[in-house]
Amino acid sequence: MAKKCQMKDLKIALFDFDGVVVDTEPVYDLFWNDASLRYGTGIEHFAQVIKGTTLPAILETYFADRSEEFKQMVVAESMAFERTMPLPPMPGSIAFLRLLKENNVKMGLVTSSDDVKVRRAFQELNLEGLFDTVVTADRITRGKPDPACYLLAAKDLNVLPAQCLVFEDSFAGIQAGTDAGMRVIALSTTNPVEQLLTKAYEVIPGFEGLTFNDYLVWSCN
Repeated sequence: MAKKCQMKDLKIALFDFDGVVVDTEPVYDLFWNDASLRYGTGIEHFAQVIKGTTLPAILETYFADRSEEFKQMVVAESMAFERTMPLPPMPGSIAFLRLLKENNVKMGLVTSSDDVKVRRAFQELNLEGLFDTVVTADRITRGKPDPACYLLAAKDLNVLPAQCLVFEDSFAGIQAGTDAGMRVIALSTTNPVEQLLTKAYEVIPGFEGLTFNDYLVWSCN
């Protein structure tokens, strides 16, 4: 049972996007694993390796030795994919966001996706007005697992990192939230529960069935 909490004690809720708000990780896996073969990376399970990583960081880390023409091709293919890829909501995610909003919890979206994709998602999924700040890949120079994106969200909302509760699914995102000094709730939507247990404050299968009391427990205890 949660201890009594006043609104000033509630943590800010910061959400990753892919694998948390929307169920896009399986689609990304198909695209990037296929691209990895075409690009000749020689890296098995490439999609898993780059989860939570921004496109500029992918280029810098895995294609630094390639020509500018090649890099531009990677960018063009990735952008074309993201303009048309489906954006199905993760079961229960939007209902949970609205539940927190109804209870006056401040929220932020912190994602490695770019502005174009996020704007499309906001329109298609009717997410306008839910988030008090949005941090996309366009606002940062160092992507996850660097904590810069989460620290920027806290700065936007004028709160300390310790006042934030992060919802993440990828190892890179969990590390980013943890290194930012925030409490992390891990979703086992992308990685097995047993691999997440030692990395997060709590592990949940998803948002379906969650109540506001669940948030109070995580936020105030």
